[in-house]
Amino acid sequence: MHLALGVFDGVHIGHQAVIQCALNAAKREGGVAGLLTFDPHPIEVMAPAKAPRALLATLEHKASFVESLGVDLLVSIQFDLELAVMKAEDFIAELLQAPVRTIAVGEDWRFGHLRKGDVELLERLSEQHLYRLEAVPPVIHDGERISSSRIRQAIHDGNLTEAKIMLGRAYSMRGKVTKGRQLGRDLGFPTANLSVGRRQCPPQGVWAVVVDINGDGDWHPGVANLGTRPTLQQEELILEVHLLDFVGDLYGKEIEVRFESHLRCEFSFDSLDELKLQIGDDVAQARKMLGDGLTR
Repeated sequence: MHLALGVFDGVHIGHQAVIQCALNAAKREGGVAGLLTFDPHPIEVMAPAKAPRALLATLEHKASFVESLGVDLLVSIQFDLELAVMKAEDFIAELLQAPVRTIAVGEDWRFGHLRKGDVELLERLSEQHLYRLEAVPPVIHDGERISSSRIRQAIHDGNLTEAKIMLGRAYSMRGKVTKGRQLGRDLGFPTANLSVGRRQCPPQGVWAVVVDINGDGDWHPGVANLGTRPTLQQEELILEVHLLDFVGDLYGKEIEVRFESHLRCEFSFDSLDELKLQIGDDVAQARKMLGDGLTR
């Protein structure tokens, strides 16, 4: 087995460089290419006050990214207080109960109690346990190390072009469609609703988007509202997506929503008729931007 180790929030191009080491080793030597990650994010357990308030992807979304890269196996370890106080040497000893032949990490990765585990320790242990260590240097963009926190900030600021460069793909959210108040249907613009949860959000407002349904790879153009719907005095942040010219029932299906372009900010209307007119304008603008059909 050839393992990439880390949190991998967002599976950005720096993470992909680590994962590629495990893939290359499996191709070269045979065996399984795997990824070991942790859920929740370790900092949420060790230092909750310093933990990011939002993440780039759920565990399920992370798994889909990893699978698309060609990884054969994803292992998610529940990170709790017991694991937080485990010595780094003991963690590696537990890991090596499996036949691990390659361990790939970022060269600045730290692990174990008090974060005492590092590449130097992994190198020493590799001689004892006969695995090969691949320590990957950070990937640099515009003179700075690419990191999940840097990407979160770019998305928060609405700089999705920079986020796309660092992620290696456009930023998206994935989840199961839930039933809402069905106001969109009453207005003539039915929507698929996604709960945002703790995912990192771009600026609120109306977006031109493309949507993949159940991972079929067929991207549909759409228009989405990310916000609290002030006209209806709603408080919960929600993503509502209207697919252009789509016919079918999306309730309960998994969809992935990719943000293409911010069309306008969210604001309140005096009446539902005014809201309906504005949604019509939003749809027209998204249609012009995305086209009637899309294959990406």
